[in-house]
Amino acid sequence: MTAPPRPAPALLVSVAGAAIVALDGTVLLVAQPGLQRDLGASVGQVQWTSTGYLLAVAALLVIAGRLGDRYGHTRLLRVGVLGFAAASAGIALAPTVGWVIALRALQGAFGALLQPATLALLRLAYPTDRLARAVAVRTSAIGIAAGAGPLLGGALVAHLGWRAVFVVNVPIGLAIAVLTLAVRTPAPERRATGRLGLAGPALLALALAALVHTLVGVPAHGWSAPATLLGLLAVAGLAVAFAGHQRRSAHPVVPVDVARSLPVTASMGLLLLVSAGMFGALFVGTFFLQDVLRLDPLDCGVRVLPLTVLMVLGTPVAGAALRRHGPRATAIGGTLLVALGTAGLSRLDADATWGFVSVTFAVLGAGFATVMVTATGTVVGEAPPGYAGVVGGLKQTAMNVGPTLGIAVAAGLMAPAATTTGPPLLALTALVVLALLPAALLPATPSAARPAPAPVAR
Repeated sequence: MTAPPRPAPALLVSVAGAAIVALDGTVLLVAQPGLQRDLGASVGQVQWTSTGYLLAVAALLVIAGRLGDRYGHTRLLRVGVLGFAAASAGIALAPTVGWVIALRALQGAFGALLQPATLALLRLAYPTDRLARAVAVRTSAIGIAAGAGPLLGGALVAHLGWRAVFVVNVPIGLAIAVLTLAVRTPAPERRATGRLGLAGPALLALALAALVHTLVGVPAHGWSAPATLLGLLAVAGLAVAFAGHQRRSAHPVVPVDVARSLPVTASMGLLLLVSAGMFGALFVGTFFLQDVLRLDPLDCGVRVLPLTVLMVLGTPVAGAALRRHGPRATAIGGTLLVALGTAGLSRLDADATWGFVSVTFAVLGAGFATVMVTATGTVVGEAPPGYAGVVGGLKQTAMNVGPTLGIAVAAGLMAPAATTTGPPLLALTALVVLALLPAALLPATPSAARPAPAPVAR
């Protein structure tokens, strides 16, 4: 007999698992200078402590989601969070920067295991009419964790050193692992029982890793550099090989039902483009505040704080709008707000007032929260039965590649010693406006008001 689902423990585990990853990402930024001094690392080596993690996460997210669909999301989340905590403990004890880089990549692999599961658990635990609220709570928690990261990291580094930033993950990870024991969800419908094989997952992992590695290198090399062009050529070749393998395989990595789901694919495009615009704008804006307006990091953080506040406050409003107006109208509204915020930041100059900067970042945060809640709720709610994990992996992949793309576009267009933010932010605004196309392809009515879709014929 199957135990009845327990939505509250599933939500708590989902929120905690997503928050620990978000917190780790922003805390690290504060710890890197101390790490560099203590271990005698070069700037390039310090950058690889972030790049190695990002490569591992991006390469493995979809595969991890597929494994969760097959072996159980609670199990994958438990393994992921315990591995994440163990890798964090290893980093805290690392004697050299080489060990830090290797363990950060391992931490990224375990982070990839847990992230899709945090979304899949919500799909399994909540009925459709309550799913948007759960997604909004999860999104708020991510915003709070990301915003608190620099403050927590600064306090830990100031009093205990950079290693404390990683030590804090250990008790949190252990607590989350214990909480998973209380999770009860219905067994997911198993639609694919065959083996995936090695070729498909390997091609996908290599293509995503090559894409992220190439984009990460754009700020240093530029878009026209041989390294960038060769990287993009390698990505294209791997993508073609992966697509060919998908067509021939009896058990593709991205199942046919998922690939042909218009709400899922449209949500992926929406997240990719909007997150590119959002994080690219944040990258340009924070550089401008510090390098042109000569604000110190704390003052800069205060100017950007309205973005985090509106992300947190905007998520329940976005959830209510999603339930009332449906994904399409809500996503279009959120995308327009992000475009407005990005275009507003393009008008920054040396005479920019505190009020203008704060309001512009607030608009950006409100719009991004709306898009996040809408796209995430649509992805989770529209996932074909049995494939919540792989859909969650695709969503997280878009959220990793999008910011990397946005920063690459912004850095490639930023002129040295520029006193305005116009060119890079206008290009990013164009990317966000392009996201209106996938937003318009989302369902017009809330999922609770529609009959369940019929399975795709194969």
